[in-house]
Amino acid sequence: MEWLTAIRKSIGYIEEHLNSHISAQDVAEQVYMSPLYFQRGFQVMTGYSVSEYIRNRKLYLAALELKNGNRKVIDIAFDYGYDTPESFTKAFVRFHGNSPIQVKQGGYFKTFLPLNINITVQGGNIMNYKITRMFGLKVIGFAKEFSFDTAYDEIPKFWDEICEKYAANVYAGNQPANEYEKALIDNCIGEYGICIDEGKAAGEGKFTYLIAGKYTGGEIPEGMMQYEFSAGEWAVFDCVGPVPEALQSLNTQIFKEWLPGNPDYEISGNANVEWYDCVNGEKTDPDYHSAIWIPVKRK
Repeated sequence: MEWLTAIRKSIGYIEEHLNSHISAQDVAEQVYMSPLYFQRGFQVMTGYSVSEYIRNRKLYLAALELKNGNRKVIDIAFDYGYDTPESFTKAFVRFHGNSPIQVKQGGYFKTFLPLNINITVQGGNIMNYKITRMFGLKVIGFAKEFSFDTAYDEIPKFWDEICEKYAANVYAGNQPANEYEKALIDNCIGEYGICIDEGKAAGEGKFTYLIAGKYTGGEIPEGMMQYEFSAGEWAVFDCVGPVPEALQSLNTQIFKEWLPGNPDYEISGNANVEWYDCVNGEKTDPDYHSAIWIPVKRK
């Protein structure tokens, strides 16, 4: 399905099911897309995560019912998916700035109308990418689940945590002190950051992020994860600049400018790769080289 059509259809589906308990995965399934790519594209193009958009729409409609009707707060809370009046009131106040009772008595509430998605073409920046065929790729690394709502802020902290725990000793020139440090060196863990949309996490509005390197064989330490990409075509987007800022900016550009209406390619598979130059320069350098690799298929 063409990207803009998918986003518009998803908004229509959400509007039809605001009185139901729907998840981001439910919406992604309606437009036949991987939850990982759908949620990322939705957030880039609208400025809201799927769950945030659904929640805001429900709270706006709930406010309208409170202001214009005589229904009880508890009944409206249950209609819009809240288990208790307390959880509803907490979310309501956070969004509107007034409590349900205050709105019922004529107080202010925030307007949040359905989104209308349009694309604006902006010139000036050339996206440096190529379509290339790659062999299968088997990786190994340290994995953690992240929410789509907080991933941009939390993933850099995960990198810091892994570097401090497993890389500091060997990067200081010392011999590996345990099997995890040995795996990090043997497999060049840190060359890849991989977003994976599979398994239980995908059904909970989350995805798995893997700080990884190319698997060279041998025993996999307990708690580490292995993942394999099949051979196929990839869109490879080069990036120059300090990370994570430069890569996050490129990711936004891909979903706003390259994917919408692309006449030749669409996303394939359930994972994509961030590549980091582990040989030249520091990640904070203004000319640091990295890339985003996305599996694609021809339309």
